[in-house]
Amino acid sequence: MATLLIVHHTPSPNCQALFEAVVAGATADGIEDVRVVRRAALSATASDVLAADGYLLGTPANLGYMSGALKHFFDQVYYPCLDGTKGRPFGFWVHGGNDVTGAVRGIEAITTGLGWRRAAEAVTLTGEPGKADEEACWELGATVAAGLMT
Repeated sequence: MATLLIVHHTPSPNCQALFEAVVAGATADGIEDVRVVRRAALSATASDVLAADGYLLGTPANLGYMSGALKHFFDQVYYPCLDGTKGRPFGFWVHGGNDVTGAVRGIEAITTGLGWRRAAEAVTLTGEPGKADEEACWELGATVAAGLMT
């Protein structure tokens, strides 16, 4: 059975709604033989990353960058996971008040350094999430999870 690790920082109701949509997609009917593990960014470990076959990452955009919690996650796992996770699939979502460019750029730079392979288009949005945004997050979760099915 494959393992999908969802690492998230959800400090607001908007971020929580997007996270829940991602989880709903990743655990939807039809997704089989994929175990979904959820970890808050501040509690996810290198062991979690090494034990997973794919990743979903979620963060708010804070002051033009990913949250400090997600950056801390990357700082903790980067070198311990550098050689053992190359080529693994990932996806991500970013929610911001008015701009997500720096957060997206940071996530892309770090995941490129890790050698991870983007398995789905990122979901990026600003302002109040609507139904279409939650549906996009559901699709993100379902797409990455389905890609892990054996």
